[in-house]
Amino acid sequence: MTQEAGKRPARVVVADDQTVVREGIVMLLGLLPGIEVVGAAGDGDEAVRLVAELTPDVVLMDLRMPRCDGVEATRRIRAEHPGTQVVVLTTFADDDSLFPALRAGARGYLTKDAGGDEIVRAVESVLSGQAGLSPSIQRRLLERLSEPEPQPWAAAPDEAPDGLTARECEVLVLIAEGLTNQEIARRLHVSTATVKTHINNLFAKTGLKDRAQAVRYAYAKGLVRPPAR
Repeated sequence: MTQEAGKRPARVVVADDQTVVREGIVMLLGLLPGIEVVGAAGDGDEAVRLVAELTPDVVLMDLRMPRCDGVEATRRIRAEHPGTQVVVLTTFADDDSLFPALRAGARGYLTKDAGGDEIVRAVESVLSGQAGLSPSIQRRLLERLSEPEPQPWAAAPDEAPDGLTARECEVLVLIAEGLTNQEIARRLHVSTATVKTHINNLFAKTGLKDRAQAVRYAYAKGLVRPPAR
């Protein structure tokens, strides 16, 4: 790809807590057409500060960083500096990394095996109002969209036993179906940390000690029906 005549390069800040990785990314970007690196940050707090100081077009954002991680930094940048777009550049492509970053406002998501051309395309895409996603991330999003929607627990809130919320009843039903925390998180489109919070809350309200007791409780309260013989 060649830079169009008269078109200024995209001004980019790189945020990564690993010095060798950060310097390598900066060096790579310096060789790419249409990109000018204007700053580099070692954590999310520094990234937010540099955005305020330098007003870059795009931040290439790592996710796992000390003090302030990439998701929180993305959320702050998009709230405080909406003219700056964020493209995640990370090692991780799991749901617990991908979806929180996109919800925080990232418009692009690449893994660190991305080549220079892919990075340039992602930067250009987000600056033109499109999503800058790697092919593997696009596939994951399509897979997620094709998954069946979770069926919410249908009882009215005043019918829920022991003061459980509708969401806590949903989680309890899925526990009774034998799903792991990770599977429940995927089914409900939430993080595993959120699932653990719901489980802790419902265990506290019901006095349950473990998943086996939870399964018996779900059947006893009529939240789950035994399979027909």
